[in-house]
Amino acid sequence: MRIAQIAPLAEAVPPKLYGGTERVVFWLTEELVEMGHEVTLFASGDSVTSAKLEPCSPKALRLDRNSPDPMLAYGAMLTQVAEQARQFDVLHAHIDWIHIPLLRRLGVPFVTTLHGRLDHPALAALSRRCFPDARFASISDAQRIPLPHANWVGTVYHGLPGNLLAPNYEPEGYLAFLGRIMPAKGPETAIRLARAAGMPLKIAAKIVRSERHYFTQRIKPLLHGTDVEFVGEIDEAHKTEFLGTRQRCYFRFAGRSRLGS
Repeated sequence: MRIAQIAPLAEAVPPKLYGGTERVVFWLTEELVEMGHEVTLFASGDSVTSAKLEPCSPKALRLDRNSPDPMLAYGAMLTQVAEQARQFDVLHAHIDWIHIPLLRRLGVPFVTTLHGRLDHPALAALSRRCFPDARFASISDAQRIPLPHANWVGTVYHGLPGNLLAPNYEPEGYLAFLGRIMPAKGPETAIRLARAAGMPLKIAAKIVRSERHYFTQRIKPLLHGTDVEFVGEIDEAHKTEFLGTRQRCYFRFAGRSRLGS
């Protein structure tokens, strides 16, 4: 099949540092290429892929100090997608909702994987009114609950390469928090659990501008003593060491796929 993958522009594919959706898009794209499909990846120009890359911004927007207005970047991306759409059998978008009004008018099959939370109070009414016929893939069945009326065509759990992390069964280790600093991710809970268990905790996390106040007011005061260490944002190479070398108490569960589980 001729498949277009439309990735977010906030991070490169794969991300240089933190980035969830872009990393999943990378793994999926690489696997589709390995399976023999003809894949084109619409992403930032600093992305690395085995597919054909269509650069839609010079660099990932978050790490580029000279990045344009994000809406301008996404407008340019969708223009590129529209100009090439008829070259593909299917368009697979990972950029939430912004592409839907355009793609539904191109006459090319498309599907949108929604990677984020869907429980905002206004989302149900807006999506029912504006996108009644758009096809969506969920990343879990539970994700669908706030939008039961949406045209869900399947659930595809996030897969990852089976050899991504090598386990180490040495008895000593630490608890690890890897992700983004925000209330929904539960860093405060991680700190409480680590202290209750009497185990050291390392936090490798991204802090976005909108969450700096939360970090300063709620997390930073908890970083006293030597039992909790804030590592900061780490790249893929350091992530492997962070999760795989000493600690055995972090687990990420993903659905089974050819990529692994």
